[in-house]
Amino acid sequence: MSTPHVVITGANRGIGLALAQQYHTAGARVTAVCRHPSEALEQLGIAIIDGIDVTAPEALTLLAERLKGESIDILINNAGLLEGDNFESFASDSIERQFRVNAIAPLNVCRTLRDNLNEGSKIALITSRMGSMADNGSGGQYGYRMSKAALNAAGVSLARDLAPAGIAVALLHPGYVQTDMVNHRGDISADEAASRLVQRIAELNLANSGSFRHSNGESLPW
Repeated sequence: MSTPHVVITGANRGIGLALAQQYHTAGARVTAVCRHPSEALEQLGIAIIDGIDVTAPEALTLLAERLKGESIDILINNAGLLEGDNFESFASDSIERQFRVNAIAPLNVCRTLRDNLNEGSKIALITSRMGSMADNGSGGQYGYRMSKAALNAAGVSLARDLAPAGIAVALLHPGYVQTDMVNHRGDISADEAASRLVQRIAELNLANSGSFRHSNGESLPW
């Protein structure tokens, strides 16, 4: 069996870095995609494609060029943006930024790298239970909630559209993770979240493609 090739966006820190570390340790060939590599990422000794702002068309063109002709077994769209807000404080430009990063960019990355995906390839969209309508008991966080709900909608469409090609799609909530995004207030470490996500991706197949799951294995409501 050939060595799987795993491509991860937003891989310079947090969950993305932990995923890169764990797949690399497990023997996969990992390509880390980011705007600016961190020292921790560089120390892994894996392939890095930096200078990639996933919201910029020219950066996606560069990404396609760098990966041209390379098969991708697992594509993890992890890059994300959280700008906290509430009804009194939200700003339209902030909501738009979060939409560009959290919802539109992953879809564009998938289309950009479509030719690298083959039958049996997997796409993981790192989303959030904050994109759930039924699970919203606290309100607020307009930009993040709206953008992640949009990502969930895109993920289900991707699952349907790519099923005939044998490509499965997962929508995965990592948990409340101790990362820079939440000022390390989470209840699980990035390493633990990554370990759970790796398990969920391993379980992904065409039968459960398009499902919305917690990294602990629970199904989440839309």
